[in-house]
Amino acid sequence: MLLRVENWERLLAEAIEAARLRPFAWGIHDCPTFAFETRTTLTGGDDTAALWRGRYSTALGGERVMRRLGWTSLEDMGRALLGDPRASVLLAGRGDIVLADTGLGFGICVGASAVGMAPAGLVAVPLTSCRLAWAV
Repeated sequence: MLLRVENWERLLAEAIEAARLRPFAWGIHDCPTFAFETRTTLTGGDDTAALWRGRYSTALGGERVMRRLGWTSLEDMGRALLGDPRASVLLAGRGDIVLADTGLGFGICVGASAVGMAPAGLVAVPLTSCRLAWAV
């Protein structure tokens, strides 16, 4: 687990507000790109999203890139990049990466809910609709 930077709470709020203002775009501003870019912002860590950013422009293209990178699912991707998830999604804290079963895919925990990018834009789902969470 990476350490969070000073003022990470403010940076999280700014990342969410910026995401709200940007339209969804496959491979540029989609669920994994938003979640992993936010992780980089909160930790100052590596730009993991550079692995796929800009390499696809459709959902099918995203699946192809994911397979080329060796992942068969979003869960597989999360485990490969983030390690083992928390024992329970209910242990997720603000800023942690979550994986939702609602079609959201990857998102960021913001308390009792998670936010992430979907074709409709930034959406929020209850944390209970997420099945995995990784500490950030």
